[in-house]
Amino acid sequence: MKKVALVYIVAVFVPSLVLAWLAVRSLRDQQLVLERQQSLLCQAVADAKAREVQEALAEHERTFKMSVNSLLGKRNPLDAARAFDERLRKVWPLAEVGFAVDLKGEILSPSPYSRPEAKKFCADYGRFLGNLESAEVYSNPKQALGNVATVNAPPPPPQEQQAEFDRRYGLSKTPQARSVVAQQQQLQSQQRQQGSSSQNPLVSKTPQPRSVIPLQPPPQAVNFQNPLVPEDNQASKVAAAEAEFRQLMGEDTEGTLARFVDNKLNVLFWCRPARDAPVVFGAQLALSRLVAGLRTLVAQVEPALAGEICVALLDDTARPVAVSRPGFGASWKRPFVATEIGETLPHWEVAVYLVDPAKLTRSAQALRLTLGLVIGVLVLAIGVGSWLIVADLNRQLTLARQKTDFVSNVSHELKTPLTSIRMFSELLAEGRVADPPKQRSYLGIITAETARLTRLINNVLDFARLERGEKNYQFQKCDVVSVAGETAASYRPHLEASGFQFECELPETPILVNGDPDALAQVVVNLLSNAEKYSDRRKEIALRVRPQTRPLPYVEVQVLDRGLGVPKGCEQKIFEQFYRAHDSLSSGIQGSGLGLTLARQIARAHGGEVVYEPRAGGGSCFSLRLPLRAGP
Repeated sequence: MKKVALVYIVAVFVPSLVLAWLAVRSLRDQQLVLERQQSLLCQAVADAKAREVQEALAEHERTFKMSVNSLLGKRNPLDAARAFDERLRKVWPLAEVGFAVDLKGEILSPSPYSRPEAKKFCADYGRFLGNLESAEVYSNPKQALGNVATVNAPPPPPQEQQAEFDRRYGLSKTPQARSVVAQQQQLQSQQRQQGSSSQNPLVSKTPQPRSVIPLQPPPQAVNFQNPLVPEDNQASKVAAAEAEFRQLMGEDTEGTLARFVDNKLNVLFWCRPARDAPVVFGAQLALSRLVAGLRTLVAQVEPALAGEICVALLDDTARPVAVSRPGFGASWKRPFVATEIGETLPHWEVAVYLVDPAKLTRSAQALRLTLGLVIGVLVLAIGVGSWLIVADLNRQLTLARQKTDFVSNVSHELKTPLTSIRMFSELLAEGRVADPPKQRSYLGIITAETARLTRLINNVLDFARLERGEKNYQFQKCDVVSVAGETAASYRPHLEASGFQFECELPETPILVNGDPDALAQVVVNLLSNAEKYSDRRKEIALRVRPQTRPLPYVEVQVLDRGLGVPKGCEQKIFEQFYRAHDSLSSGIQGSGLGLTLARQIARAHGGEVVYEPRAGGGSCFSLRLPLRAGP
């Protein structure tokens, strides 16, 4: 059979693969055209989703401004600024920290001592909002930044105000640190003077590399000398600017800025009620809640494309924070196409991935040549057929090996008791043993070995009847407690003679089921025999009968031991025919591999089940579960 399968694969499957490869090569040109069309379609989807995200952020900015206006009302901005953090978080769920800062750079809210988030915010943004240092930020004001230089920024605070600022927000306290701060102030003052003269106070940074590398370039990045080679589109279109907060505001009344602190993105919205307002109000967004609102937006994909692509929102580290197909996995840094969102979420991108990249090849084959489709179907059929042949071959080989082991095990099982019976019967027949106690002992051994032979032969015969469907059961009203008790009483002398400590726990009231008493007794005997074989050195066996009520009323007969247990991964295989976790020829443990198989088949014929579970403290627990008989 193995040679037939090999010849089949070499003579049929391999030539079919060669023909399919030739067909694929002939369809390459058509496939390139389809790839380009699909890239344009996916790029349109990515651009549209990026615009939707930008619109959602703009809507959040509008709701933030409305919330600020509703909190202010007709109140004095300075009075409303003191408790702005707490009040804003109550009316605007996206706010993680609400802040208010006057034009002199004093943070009116939040207090660094109110809560841990406020303390961290003051430590991260105290100097930046106080116009004491420049920071690398991504700003998106409502007006162009060219007018920023026309606004006279307030001078830096005097030394006393600086000391009070440092004391309040826990900044530099050592003389060396204060000296560094003074140098920074002097340098910033020079930069302001230079900025006022040059009309360009913002220092633009070089664009950073993108966090993702799309497989397909955007349409505007095509190299027209060679359309198959994209231009260098690995640089981000979003660039940071070096400036102070007062410079970023200028004459604008609202805007957003993003900044990376400890490699973590922070997004801030800010606004002031009027150009001459003495206080600027803002909020640091809770990115987790912001992303939760964007997940629904990202998940909305055209039904015609939902099965073809997966849209993902990637953060600045190219990790997905929202996907349109739950459970989808891919190389996130290598999308099919991608579009950056903008300055509000710098280096965040909307990426599109193909669910089945090989589908283009199949589509090109179906579009260009019918032969390609026919070959693909034939190759698939041949592959499935080959897999079925190999699987069936392995199954047959495994079954043949198990049958061989079964014959060896049964032969070994028959030989051992027959040898004992023959030896002790010859001793008794030849009159070599004259001591009556020894004679009774030898007769007891012969009786036990005979019972063992009977059980083994009955198992083999019952298994043969079950395989042929000839096994019949005499179902009747049956007391499980009585069956278990009688079986335990008949098996107890053998176990105690072998040095076992046998514990039997039976309820006092009968438990009725609909079953064959003899068949159920055989199941209990098989489980006890199995526990005896695998008990190793700790010779402890327990038999318990317990009624259960969940999920449906049933009775459970448990046989517990302190033996070797079942090796991991073999919990279900031990119920297969001929299978043995510990072979008798190598381990010395007797058995044919049919006891548990017969026990499960008998239990299932009664509407029940035999299950295994490891016992706490070592050993095994086999349970026979039977449904209770209906009625009183």
